[in-house]
Amino acid sequence: MKHELIHDWNTYTGAEIPTGRRVMLNDETLRDGLQNPSVHDPSIGEKIEILHLMESLGIDTVNIGLPGAGPRAYADTEALAREIVSARMRIRPNCAARTHQNDIKPIIEISEKVGMPLEAATFLGSSPIRRLVEDWTVDHLQRTTEDAVKFATSAGLPVMYVTEDTIRTDPSTVITLYSTAIRAGARAIVLCDTVGHATPRGAYNLVKFVNDEVVKPSGEKIRVDWHGHNDRGLAIANSLAAISAGADQVHAAALALGERVGNTPMELMLVNLRLLGLINHDLSKLKQYSEAVSKATHTPIPPNYPVVGRDAFRTATGVHAAAIVKAYKKDDRELANSIYSGVPSHLFGLDQVIEIGPLSGRSNVIYWLEKRKIPAADQLVDRIFAAAKQSERIMTEDEILALVDPATATAKSRSN
Repeated sequence: MKHELIHDWNTYTGAEIPTGRRVMLNDETLRDGLQNPSVHDPSIGEKIEILHLMESLGIDTVNIGLPGAGPRAYADTEALAREIVSARMRIRPNCAARTHQNDIKPIIEISEKVGMPLEAATFLGSSPIRRLVEDWTVDHLQRTTEDAVKFATSAGLPVMYVTEDTIRTDPSTVITLYSTAIRAGARAIVLCDTVGHATPRGAYNLVKFVNDEVVKPSGEKIRVDWHGHNDRGLAIANSLAAISAGADQVHAAALALGERVGNTPMELMLVNLRLLGLINHDLSKLKQYSEAVSKATHTPIPPNYPVVGRDAFRTATGVHAAAIVKAYKKDDRELANSIYSGVPSHLFGLDQVIEIGPLSGRSNVIYWLEKRKIPAADQLVDRIFAAAKQSERIMTEDEILALVDPATATAKSRSN
């Protein structure tokens, strides 16, 4: 953006996350996302389509399922793994598994079948509240961790070790479990806000603590991931705070799908990382990705959803539209897409849309007509403007065109 035209208080005392940081994204749509109680499980064809859209957006890694969950989960996981191999895709797959051999064995089998090691995301609960409910001791969790990680690594699988509810787990247990996993061979660890408890300060504190007290003392090169849920509506803010504290990768799902109210929304992580200068991916298929997931899971996108919602770049307000039109007349698309939007639409393959409704001005009508190469004669503009002022909502295209050519509209009405 033309920085001389925007004073950015977001960076007044320096960037929150310095540009140049390598930030990766793991897409959980096809695993944790499908645990959302209201979604439909997509067909394998739909899952493969979504997988390719993830690839087009430059998403780094993808959770392709929990194959130990049953025959369909196993078959779909295998099919997605085969697609990644046969299409020579850049996106790297991982699979979820409890810290149990029965869940890890299917990952080993699929890896051998497709000829590619799948990263095993082995997870277990760790917080004091979970330990009380399950009658678990830290010693039991430590032994379980060591056995599971060693079993997976001995089969040649890279291991991503996950503790559930890390954000509500005491420091000594955090150190014990992650240190054990690293000694057993895990080279990626995931810190989880499983129930959406975290605030941005909490996410920052946890990531910094684990880097300082676990990763650095280990002497190993360890990838640190953040996996957050959105129960308090803070998932995006928490994910950015985790990156600021040193997290290497953030987990997210399209449309914030997932358990309860869901995960960090992937499309909005991509938007924010792009606007922060941390990625420079081609995001022109962002809306297509979101709409494909919406259709496949039967999850409607709210009209006011940021960036990919129907109303994200749409206005019928006279003052807003007038400014956008003036910017377009300067032959400056970037200016037009930024004057009344903190998210420049062209970065995501989208454009501003000017409609006509009860709050519109004459400039809305003139622009709408000119956009469709219809002469904006004063009499016509007056007719449409008067109708708009009497309307209770934004007018449809058919309604406006009927005012453009009443004779055609009358004939069409009679034929229907």
